[in-house]
Amino acid sequence: MKPAVVLLSGGLDSATVLAIAKTAGFQCYAMSFRYGQRHAIELECAASIAQAAQVAHHTVVDIDLRQFGGSALTSDMQVPKGRSLEAMQGCIPSTYVPARNTIFLSFALAWAETLNCSDIFLGVNALDYSGYPDCRPDYIEAFEAMANLATRSGTEAGQRLRLHAPLINMTKADIVREGLQLGVDYSNTCSCYDPGPKGQPCGQCDACLLRAKGFAEIGQVDPLMTRWAGLSNA
Repeated sequence: MKPAVVLLSGGLDSATVLAIAKTAGFQCYAMSFRYGQRHAIELECAASIAQAAQVAHHTVVDIDLRQFGGSALTSDMQVPKGRSLEAMQGCIPSTYVPARNTIFLSFALAWAETLNCSDIFLGVNALDYSGYPDCRPDYIEAFEAMANLATRSGTEAGQRLRLHAPLINMTKADIVREGLQLGVDYSNTCSCYDPGPKGQPCGQCDACLLRAKGFAEIGQVDPLMTRWAGLSNA
């Protein structure tokens, strides 16, 4: 089995990508980040997802992006809620974390090189998303080109690194449908930008609204919402 590094946030998209990579026959090495985000509950989800998928190894990298701030996810800035889909496709929202995907991919690249690995998977999406510039196809292509110029494996060994972004041109409905077909347990994921103290989704941030849209469009009930409804009534 070929090794692959999979960026695993604990959210719906990354859980789906891990399932895709595993189904494609890769031996998966999952990488998550504790970067000062307000929604650290996602790391608990990432650990559970990695364990269920029986990854070869799951590592959590500690970096502190709160020292820079500049995002509603790494500061006390308010998370925008109740936005329309049209608004989400407009200007870049305050939940954008400066250079986050570049930082994450750089760590993944370093690990991939030590594993003698040519493949990195990530769950970026350029259709149903909040307008982040580092989720676009041209960004992925540019980073892949840079990676092959910046590594010993790429310059001396002639090893071609590939960034796999299988969700990049999929709607959220397409992603959910694909994940359900692959057996992803979405009740064990966290998409919310501003979850409650026990990890319950707010239901009004961009991520919650896009997630709800995806399940609704294929006529499915989000098992995460069912799970929290059950806990609320307990």
